[in-house]
Amino acid sequence: MPDNMLPTAPWIKICGLTDPDTALECARLEADAIGLVFFKKSPRNVSMEQAALISKALPDHILPIGVFVDASYDAIMEKVKSCHLKGVQLHGNESPKLVEQLVKKKLMVIKALFSKKAPFIDQATEYSRASFILVEYGKGILPGGNAESWDYKQCRNLNTGIPVILAGGLNAKNVCLAVKDVCPAAVDVSSGVEKSPGIKDLKKIAAFILQVKQQVKI
Repeated sequence: MPDNMLPTAPWIKICGLTDPDTALECARLEADAIGLVFFKKSPRNVSMEQAALISKALPDHILPIGVFVDASYDAIMEKVKSCHLKGVQLHGNESPKLVEQLVKKKLMVIKALFSKKAPFIDQATEYSRASFILVEYGKGILPGGNAESWDYKQCRNLNTGIPVILAGGLNAKNVCLAVKDVCPAAVDVSSGVEKSPGIKDLKKIAAFILQVKQQVKI
């Protein structure tokens, strides 16, 4: 968990970054983590060279997290080492065994579960070794949220003891209500802060982060 996370506010992951300058701006705007997508069908896919440059550019307190879809253990670990990743996000139908293997490498391991496809949200207990469970809509042609908001309250009673990351269709306009409804440990946003698929909008990122930070209870 990021050291600069306030205990009563969700920490913030900006996902799908493709260049160091934008990643540095996210850090300046007080994001806590950035996501680097290793999935060739995604418009946010990055090469190992791109990912390494982004990770090296980030301050130490910002977490670079690799996002994978049904990748093998060896393929994931190759990118962890070469791209200086501090965490991994498994966004496919990965097994609990793979989660355990990666946790043993002292990585933050985020396992995505879905409302509309397997693995479903109610399978969270199968992934009890994960650092976080990311709850996602899972409707559309890509593994992520596909910019569609959903009934976030579906995961409100996910009483597994595993911290929850809320994702899927979030943006500056709806994140406040979503956070109040779910009280997640973190929020994850990608398309909700973009000009177009894969191209981030710094004004939208700033607005999103501001809305989340306002959830802090003094």
